[in-house]
Amino acid sequence: MMALAIAPLCLTACGDDGDDDDPGQKPEPTVSVKLTSQSIAEGEEVDATSTTQLALGYSATVKVATGAAVSLNGNSLTATRNPNDAKGIVIPLTLEEGQSYTLTMQAGSVVASTDATAQAPAFTLHFTTKAKPEPVNPDITATLVSGNAAAQKLYDYFVSQYGQKTISSVMANVNWNNDEANRIGRATGKYPAMNCYDFIHICYSPANWIDYSKITPVQEWVNAGGLVSLMWHFNVPKAEGATEHTCTHTETTFKTANVFNDGTWENRWFYEQMDKVVATLLKLQDAGIAATWRPFHEAAGHATYKQQANWTKSWFWWGYDGADTYKRLWRTMFDYFQQKGIKNLIWVWTTQNYNGDATKYNQDTDWYPGDQYVDIVARDLYGYNTQQNLQEFCEIQAAYPTKMVILGECGKDVNTNTSSASVPDWWAAGAHWGQFMVWYGSNMEDDTWWGKALSSPYVITRDQLPSFK
Repeated sequence: MMALAIAPLCLTACGDDGDDDDPGQKPEPTVSVKLTSQSIAEGEEVDATSTTQLALGYSATVKVATGAAVSLNGNSLTATRNPNDAKGIVIPLTLEEGQSYTLTMQAGSVVASTDATAQAPAFTLHFTTKAKPEPVNPDITATLVSGNAAAQKLYDYFVSQYGQKTISSVMANVNWNNDEANRIGRATGKYPAMNCYDFIHICYSPANWIDYSKITPVQEWVNAGGLVSLMWHFNVPKAEGATEHTCTHTETTFKTANVFNDGTWENRWFYEQMDKVVATLLKLQDAGIAATWRPFHEAAGHATYKQQANWTKSWFWWGYDGADTYKRLWRTMFDYFQQKGIKNLIWVWTTQNYNGDATKYNQDTDWYPGDQYVDIVARDLYGYNTQQNLQEFCEIQAAYPTKMVILGECGKDVNTNTSSASVPDWWAAGAHWGQFMVWYGSNMEDDTWWGKALSSPYVITRDQLPSFK
């Protein structure tokens, strides 16, 4: 009986080495967390303005550990799980041009989602940013004619990219939304950097179909990382008291010169509409949103035609009474906006140039409001080929050497069904427009045109923009 009692004790003691019961031993991880990809390579030189994050990919589904330690040149950063990749994390970056950077992440800062004991090893990355390019045109004015810090920051970005890359833009459907830009994004996988909104229907606002007092569409675009452009097809009643409106001079009795005469219906309408626009601009300004501003565009129309005829007039009312009246209109708006406290705009004037043919048209320099009222000079071209783009760009830059030159509007010429030259083609030829804006709807270039444009290394898309907050 004694032998039987001892046997179980021997079996217990001899059959167990005691290791499994050691409370100090950690279990082996169930998965392995290894780095498989990184958006910035070791030693790479990147663009400071377009590189806004570092994306890291791993061999397993991961999360950022509590107490994760990530730093860039000694400054702490916050890593988050990649919303588009369960096996990745992203680290936001704010970079300066011409700098060297070292990013470090301590071991265990990233762990497997299913097993926190499975930790990624320490990670170190060395990279540099490209030096700030020298401006292509050193005579470009550095300071805005009127602007707050937000507007100046946007303008500085335009200057920094001028001659290096072109900023892509699309004209929004005039019903105050982002539909066209979103459609391009779905079709090509990339969004234009800038969306342009038109105040053409401000005379009807507020209405159940249009309300400019609600700036939500613009805020949504900005929150998605986009830039804002604004323009105004300034509509007037077809006659005093009429409910139908137009901006074409042949369709209205509105007399441009009467805008400056107190008591006239033209004067009342002009200031009433400006006040409505001012209210929206101030809301945008209060929200920290700066924009390019392109009013009273294409003023000269056909008025610079060398052989004058009954059709050689401006097609918009704001140019119908000639260059001097037009310049007074522009300066009146500029001064009024100043009085109302608007500082968030970059003022863009649109030249007609030679209208594509210097043998038939004079320059429209007499219509230029003046350097103290204009920040950027634009040109609108539809159906123009590469060489025509180059000619126009060079002529305008020569005429206004202290201003950046942009393609204010472009697209298909619906009269000839001719598309605009592709962006890579006119850029390669030397037409270095600072920005291009394609019109929406029937004039809009097709998805193939857009795909080629937005994939060009010389075109800035929304995802490549730095933060302007």
